[in-house]
Amino acid sequence: MVTRVKICCINSLEEANIAIKHGASAIGLVGHMPSGPGVIFDDMIHTIAKSIPPPIGTFLLTSETSYSKIIDHHKKTLTNTIQIVDYVVDSTYKKLRKAIPLVKIVQVIHVVNKNSVNEAIRVSELVDAILLDSGNPNLKIKELGGTGRVHDWNVSRQIREKVNVPVFLAGGLNAENVKNAIEIVQPFGVDVCSGVRTNGKLDEAKLIQFMQQVSG
Repeated sequence: MVTRVKICCINSLEEANIAIKHGASAIGLVGHMPSGPGVIFDDMIHTIAKSIPPPIGTFLLTSETSYSKIIDHHKKTLTNTIQIVDYVVDSTYKKLRKAIPLVKIVQVIHVVNKNSVNEAIRVSELVDAILLDSGNPNLKIKELGGTGRVHDWNVSRQIREKVNVPVFLAGGLNAENVKNAIEIVQPFGVDVCSGVRTNGKLDEAKLIQFMQQVSG
């Protein structure tokens, strides 16, 4: 199976085009967050999203947790996918499905411990895909992604084996470890931010190395 690649923290049309040129299946566009890198204004997310060719996934990373605020955020950006990075109640997914049926919904599960397995199984019945990351939403200032930390891939593998939707793996991935991560977890796709950046800027050389390791 070909492992898809999502390049996150895209902050300009130039970065989006570089990611797509080198084979990205999706790009991540980060809205307001309590912490972490890559945040850009909603009008820039909209500008980038509308310029991306249809086969490419455009993921709005939203930290909103209520149905109405998630909808409002999406209306400003019009991406083809919403990536929810914090906990939401189950009814929110159902309302989103009804309101925007053509928009895919991806829920982030922060792999903190083995309880994350049960959380992922429950949520998987309500969304189009799950993304496993290394944040900690329980901190006073929530970590909702972009930590650059690796979590326990064995827990991620358990999740991948037990859910019936595609699983993306994120969290501290780079050209040195992504091949091993794929071998252990066997995800549908991998998601990278800091691992292909230098001083916050998308590094084309690092991106090429990363893509070679994924495809190799």
